[in-house]
Amino acid sequence: MSNLMVKQSDGRYTPADQEQIISAAYRVLESKWLPKGAKLTCPTRVREYLTMHLSEKEHEVFCVLFLDSQHRAISFDEMFQGTIDSASVYPREVVKRALQHNAGAVILAHNHPSGDPEPSAADRRITTRLVEALGLIECRVLDHFIVGRQPAYSFAEHGLL
Repeated sequence: MSNLMVKQSDGRYTPADQEQIISAAYRVLESKWLPKGAKLTCPTRVREYLTMHLSEKEHEVFCVLFLDSQHRAISFDEMFQGTIDSASVYPREVVKRALQHNAGAVILAHNHPSGDPEPSAADRRITTRLVEALGLIECRVLDHFIVGRQPAYSFAEHGLL
């Protein structure tokens, strides 16, 4: 069996610990699924990326993938953290961040730690509020994914956007 080695600042190589291996694996996966500046034309790739980031979270996390007007990735920001079954989402903060990134479009995402990706009434309401708020600054909401244990739920694929 071979060991993964890490080069230290003094030039020595030492075996990588579990955290270093996981961190390196995330960087490789991110560059594969969502390279900075990549044009996002494949919903499957976005779904896989979001599942990788959100499926193992023990609390609800609301994230926004900011895109330019050509749907190229600008930034993936974890905006809000909550409890095991909810997270407070503030449209004003999402709009502020969209303006900071000069985003032309966004993809919303959050997880359901329960594993059931079906949207709740609150999920539907916040999506509507975000579409309206972001629309005021001409920033389109392309999709809202909910990540659970099953394949992530897509609002766009279900005709809810």
